Amino acid sequence: MTCAKAPKPFWRSASRTSRGSSRVRPGLPDTPPAAVPSAAGYRFALVVSRFNPAVTESLRAAAEALLAEAGADAVETFHVPGAYELPQAARCAAETARFDAVVSLGCVIRGETPHFDYISSAVAQGIMQAAGETGIPIAFGVLTTDNEAQAIARAGAGHENKGREAALAAIEMAGLFRRLGRPPARAGAGRPFGFEPAGRTGAS
Repeated sequence: MTCAKAPKPFWRSASRTSRGSSRVRPGLPDTPPAAVPSAAGYRFALVVSRFNPAVTESLRAAAEALLAEAGADAVETFHVPGAYELPQAARCAAETARFDAVVSLGCVIRGETPHFDYISSAVAQGIMQAAGETGIPIAFGVLTTDNEAQAIARAGAGHENKGREAALAAIEMAGLFRRLGRPPARAGAGRPFGFEPAGRTGAS
C-alpha cells in the first residue's frame, strides 16, 4: 500500500529568506501597527546608548514620540556611553522609585571579533537581571544586528521602529504591574546617581 504524502506545513511552503533579510515571506501578512494604549498616570525613564548614535537617536526619538502620543505623565531621558552600561543605568533609574517602567535603547553591530557576542549576551542578561531584582519593568530595545543596514532598517520612521515597540512594551508592563498591586511611581522619590537626564517631558 502506498501512503499519500503529507502536505507541507505552511511555514515550509513559503520561500526562505536570506539571513537578516527584512523581506516579508510570501503568504505572511505585514504586521499591523499596534494600538497605542494610554500612558496617563505613568512615568518613564529612557536609557539610551551613545554608541552608534545614528541608530540609537532614532530609537530614542521614536520612543519619546510614542510615549508623548500615549499621554505619559513624565518621560526622562538619560544617555550612557555604550550598550554595556545600559543595565547599570537602567537599574539605577528603576531603584529611584520615580519611574513605573524603564526603556533601554542601544545598538550592537557584529564586527570581526567575538566582542559582539560578549556584549550582546552581557547586556541582555544584565537588563533581565535588573528588571527581576528591582521589580520594575525594563523594556529591551537593544538592536543586535549583523550589519549597519539591518540596524538602520529597524530604526526607521515606520511603526516597526524598535524604539517605538520597546515603549509600547513598557506601557503594557507598567499597566500590568499597576493592576497587580504595584504602587505608582512618585515624582522626586529619589535621584539617579552617576548620570544626568538628557531631557525631560511632562510633570516633574
